[in-house]
Amino acid sequence: HVVVNGADTGLVVLAVGHELDELVHIDSGNDSLTHVSAGVDDAVTEGVEDEGGASGAGLEVVLQVSSCDLSLEIIGDRVQDVQLTSQQSHGGSGVVGLQGDGDGVQVSLLGGCEAGVTGLNGDVVLEAWGKGTDCYPRRHVRTIINRDTLNEAILYNPRNCYQNYNVATNGTDKIKHTYMGTLLPHMHNCSYSSAGELSPLLNDPECRTIGLGTRIFLGGTVGYVTWNGTQFNTTKPTNEHGVPIGNARTLAVAGNLKEMDTEYIRGAYFEKYGTTMYVGIGIPIPVLDEDMARRVSIRNEQIETNVVDYGNGCAHVGRTNYAALRTGEIEVAGKRIKATPLSSLDKARKIAGVLKEWIEKGEFTLTEPVRPMPSVSEVKPLNMVQVED
Repeated sequence: HVVVNGADTGLVVLAVGHELDELVHIDSGNDSLTHVSAGVDDAVTEGVEDEGGASGAGLEVVLQVSSCDLSLEIIGDRVQDVQLTSQQSHGGSGVVGLQGDGDGVQVSLLGGCEAGVTGLNGDVVLEAWGKGTDCYPRRHVRTIINRDTLNEAILYNPRNCYQNYNVATNGTDKIKHTYMGTLLPHMHNCSYSSAGELSPLLNDPECRTIGLGTRIFLGGTVGYVTWNGTQFNTTKPTNEHGVPIGNARTLAVAGNLKEMDTEYIRGAYFEKYGTTMYVGIGIPIPVLDEDMARRVSIRNEQIETNVVDYGNGCAHVGRTNYAALRTGEIEVAGKRIKATPLSSLDKARKIAGVLKEWIEKGEFTLTEPVRPMPSVSEVKPLNMVQVED
């Protein structure tokens, strides 16, 4: 017997030339959002092929989007200068420029946060300069690249599929613009990001069936769990149903970006916060025994999470469950607060249905993990040490 669980829990991934057919502008007051949002970091690796079969200046481009900035790393030959210019006209310059010594140089996107979404759709002009070497003699390359012209377009997402997550609200007298959406003053609203009882890691909270090598649904195609995700945390307290309260485990995942479908992966922009990406993930969970059968029978009222004040250092202000959140309103400190999902239950159900169909047709087989997830792992805060100039 197989229980298929689907949930789209998102991260920020933008690839050179990945064709996103629309820019999603998100307003946290919109109840009809149909995609998911969660974390912040992820990466895409892409190669650029030059004429004659030689690598153009030995370029391999690694893009990593974090918050509002686009980081660009050049790996390979000693590239000294790179510029990417969008061919689109969605707004913002969409220009990336960098200077460095070629060994892991990084740059931020020019033209504002919104260009981080719009500047990488469709065709992109790549121009790069290097000093040249005997094995890579080319010193300059200028060309147009997109998803179809690249040899590889690999989505690698080092933190996704959060196991539970805090509910965000704002107790200050000013609007707060966050990765959880726009939070109104005086706790006039809150937002949450999880498919609840359909979220994969809430159905296998100890990752008994999920580990390195697990085959998954990722962005509309087949992907894989590659490692435990960043901020993987096993130390969160659990409730009487064995569910971690608050953000706990995460997954690192990878897949072929060229095969993905914009129905399940799409760039977005949070007003006055920056870029994000909505990513659809589904994971098949084999029912190995009675304990696993109990786990996959979890219900929203059994899944609790913390309510935190993003305006006051994420102070704990209450606790709720997903059954209450799904009603569209929760009570915190005697106050009724409108609750808005950043996750799409409708999309999660669709992903589960697609994955179930793949399995029934024999197009998708389950894989046993080649390495389990860590049994003990915690998130260490950054140790702020005074550094002398």
